[in-house]
Amino acid sequence: MKYPIGIQSFDRIVEGGYVYLDKTDLVYDLVHDGNIYFLSRPRRFGKSLLVSTLKCYFEGRKELFKGLKIDKMEKEWKRYPVFHLDFNGNNFTNPGELELRLENFVATQELAYGKSPLADTLGNRFAYVLKKAHEKTGLRAVVLIDEYDKPLLDILDSGITLERSGERITLEEYNRELLRTLYTTFKAADEYLQFVMLTGVTKFSQVSVFSGFNQPNDISMDARYDTLCGITEEEIDHYFQEPVAEMARMDGCTEEEEREALRRRFNGYHFSNRLRGVYNPFSLLNSLQKLDIQDYWFR
Repeated sequence: MKYPIGIQSFDRIVEGGYVYLDKTDLVYDLVHDGNIYFLSRPRRFGKSLLVSTLKCYFEGRKELFKGLKIDKMEKEWKRYPVFHLDFNGNNFTNPGELELRLENFVATQELAYGKSPLADTLGNRFAYVLKKAHEKTGLRAVVLIDEYDKPLLDILDSGITLERSGERITLEEYNRELLRTLYTTFKAADEYLQFVMLTGVTKFSQVSVFSGFNQPNDISMDARYDTLCGITEEEIDHYFQEPVAEMARMDGCTEEEEREALRRRFNGYHFSNRLRGVYNPFSLLNSLQKLDIQDYWFR
């Protein structure tokens, strides 16, 4: 069994023959029940894999979903224009890092869809791109933003300042305003948007980041999607019965005792009021691969 530890790309998992926990029925429900979402989960909990799965779905890559639940549910498989912005991998304690990241993102899209001769802000430029993408493809655009809050969490209460327009402001204030400018785009370009998903660790208030943006549907504690990321006990029994049995043999206990040990260690997450236990995937997969229960996430 190949464990996708550290792999966050849906296509790489499928094409590489790694074990994949099929949650595509929830993905189908998600994209057909609404169009602007926010999801909060801890780090290393599968948010990036979810975003990658959505990206492949909206790109119409039907071949990747063959044999999965959504294969029997989706009939159209349209190829939407997808705009994926990932804030992982950047060090936002560097002044100018966020501005450069956003500039590169928008400029890259302008190469594909054209640049407005009049737009003078990143938000207006991106709104123009979304409009042109709609006109060019005949389909509304999909925007996926992973770890949207990292540019703020990196510098929260850091005290880092920079000079702007002749006055000294905190980098936190500056980054917050840049993000607000970007997210305001979604309200102005609403008629050109098919689907928007933002993921992060925490949700900042509407007035601080989402001001001027249609408030997204926060599904972080929605019972319909409480298992969208992470691993349930049912999924352990379905996908990982063999490694659990092997761990039990090595530890000299029954399989039920081994599952109880995993339960005590890793299923302390509950994302709705039905209190359904969800296991941290990073720690669980490492434990199953190494046949050794340890606090891998904490490390």
